[in-house]
Amino acid sequence: MTHDLDLHGVWVPLITPFAGDGSVDVKAIERLCHEYLDAGAAGIVALGTTGESAALDHDEKVAVIATCSKACASRDAQLMVGTGTNSTRTTIAATAALADVAAVNSALVVVPYYVRPSESGIVEHYRAVANASPVPVVAYNVPYRTGRGLGASAMLEVAAIRNVVGVKQAVGGLDTDTLEILRDKPADFHVLGGEDAFLLATMLFGGSGAIAASAHVCTERFVRMIDCALTGKVDDARSHHEKLLRITTTGFAEPNPAVWKGVLHKQGRIATPDVRAPMTNATEAAIERCLAAVALAL
Repeated sequence: MTHDLDLHGVWVPLITPFAGDGSVDVKAIERLCHEYLDAGAAGIVALGTTGESAALDHDEKVAVIATCSKACASRDAQLMVGTGTNSTRTTIAATAALADVAAVNSALVVVPYYVRPSESGIVEHYRAVANASPVPVVAYNVPYRTGRGLGASAMLEVAAIRNVVGVKQAVGGLDTDTLEILRDKPADFHVLGGEDAFLLATMLFGGSGAIAASAHVCTERFVRMIDCALTGKVDDARSHHEKLLRITTTGFAEPNPAVWKGVLHKQGRIATPDVRAPMTNATEAAIERCLAAVALAL
């Protein structure tokens, strides 16, 4: 489809910080949104994997969206919201709820998890959601979390659906399917890197940008890396990549987003390092390793 939505650059899939009493810390959410936008992020992603959306109840999700919406609207910035579930019906309902939310420019819709539908079923899922959605849809292909992924042929079918404008491709690396999608996609379909260690490589083969949890730290440098890659400054981009790779490997050494929360807490940017059960907080050793990597990248 033809559209004018620009998804280039670095999108930060925001953590959901918790206060000492376990509640969602909306003040910290607003503050972090402004920090990342100040650092050059192209937009904020609310209620993604890194935001622990599966652990939030309905009212908490509404509060997260409202807070991110307020911050992004005040900056004329872009907001993407995760709305995918393992049911087409509930995904449509969650996506439809974005109709009147300020600053929302797209919905991030994960491949239905747990139920393991066929690829053709997943394509039809995206068709139904996109047809009903008040905003453009970005697919989220992450088979190691969902138990089902889309190969190149099926993803290119999704790319041809009206109102589907891109994909967050998080398949564990830069595989042949991803290369074929980058080669054969429609010109206005955006491939967003979702594997942080492979962001530079994805850009060099035709990606538009990244939804990168690692960009919770050293955000400005991640932005410069992607900008350099998109403008052909490959040597500069590689220099940034080499400094940032250790941040990514240490930040994902324990289940996401525990280490990022631990680091942000140590930096004094959120009140607690807490994740919600069944997730467990990052170990002190993992946090210190990531902090050391951040120090080397500054």
